[in-house]
Amino acid sequence: MPPDRTSIDEGAPLGEHDAEALLRGICFKTGPPRTVGVELEWLVHDLDTPHTPVPPDRLRAAFAGLRELKLHSALTFEPGGQLELSSAPAASLTECVTTTAADLAAVRPVLRRAGLVLAGLGQDPWNAPQRMLREPRYDAMETYLDRIGPAGRAMMRSTASVQVCLDAGHEEPGPLGHGRRWHLAHLLGAVLVAAFANSPMREGGPTGWRSTRQAMWARLDPPRTTAPPAATAPRAAWAAHALDAPVMCVRADEGPWAVPEGLTFREWIRSGVPRPPVRADLDYHLTTLFPPVRPRGHLELRMIDAQPGEDGWQVPLAVTTALFDDPEAAETVYRTVKPLAETAGTLPAPVNPLWVNAARYGLADPELHAAAVACFAIAREALPRIGATPAVQRAVARFTDRYVVPGRCPADDLRAGAPERPPAPAPDPPGTTSGSGQAPGSGKDLRT
Repeated sequence: MPPDRTSIDEGAPLGEHDAEALLRGICFKTGPPRTVGVELEWLVHDLDTPHTPVPPDRLRAAFAGLRELKLHSALTFEPGGQLELSSAPAASLTECVTTTAADLAAVRPVLRRAGLVLAGLGQDPWNAPQRMLREPRYDAMETYLDRIGPAGRAMMRSTASVQVCLDAGHEEPGPLGHGRRWHLAHLLGAVLVAAFANSPMREGGPTGWRSTRQAMWARLDPPRTTAPPAATAPRAAWAAHALDAPVMCVRADEGPWAVPEGLTFREWIRSGVPRPPVRADLDYHLTTLFPPVRPRGHLELRMIDAQPGEDGWQVPLAVTTALFDDPEAAETVYRTVKPLAETAGTLPAPVNPLWVNAARYGLADPELHAAAVACFAIAREALPRIGATPAVQRAVARFTDRYVVPGRCPADDLRAGAPERPPAPAPDPPGTTSGSGQAPGSGKDLRT
């Protein structure tokens, strides 16, 4: 007889062939781009003293009031007390912006009455928050990530992002299938990291990175946070990648979840130990993979730091949507970023040189700066064609003039006001050496 399974795992044991077929079928949905979504993570700070940590009990009390709101978006919370709003799929950019902005307008007054405010930062510049959520999932995740180093706890508790969700698009004829859009996501993704970098500080001091958040993701757990080669057929490559990724934990109805060491999902299927995995285990396993572009039926672009200001999130959402979903812009931008593949080399995102330069230097990198200027110009031309409102178009124009044209990013504003002190540690991605803080070829120290 097969070993007993807990009720959470009811169902037939999953075979290797069935798992691969499921991955090929569910992670890329074929069809023309029709919908757009956004997932907004926010740090939550004290309204008057943002540099002091907010106790978990205070966060819980404030969040209880938010649960009573009727929102369009799904409201969830991250382990360190970050707030996340995940929009429903919208039929247009304007619908996505309008409904999400309305939800934020409902959330902010509730927090303000509790003396709290949403902070658009990719990494908390001052605090190392306590863990607010105590659930088996996060207990297991922390145990797993602690084996690798401190970046895991920092990621769980003190980072925030803007994640843009777009349809996977048409599956083109030939062996690559979705490969063109997948390839574009991984090259344009580095440009988005550089342009929207907004996490240059940690523990009160500069780190030497424009996007400390992205640097930590690259270092966190490469088999889990890197992507399969962008030039390969995505369906087959992602299926193999997911099956060969380490299992973070084995779910259970009661008690702590097991955290195996060195067990891939493929090996779990073959061994059936500690119990045979079922479809629900595969579904859960996919939620523990964190590549910069995650296929979930749609493409989830995860590389953008949270942005400053109440409406700063609208700029990366608008620019990314325009460049992917307007046919003319998509064709032009693909030709624009394709030469970046030479810098990226054969290493996957986000550990290849292109992505490392984006996280370290932002738009101070000359190659990324030139690409960003071209990409934003293409996006601005496309925004009217996809129905972007005049307000969104003006926001993109302001961002372009303030940051993109002069080769800056939001992180540079934070660095300008950072205190003079030695840089706080931020991990180097695998295969790199600790940076000097100099832009390539500039001889100029970029750290505060």
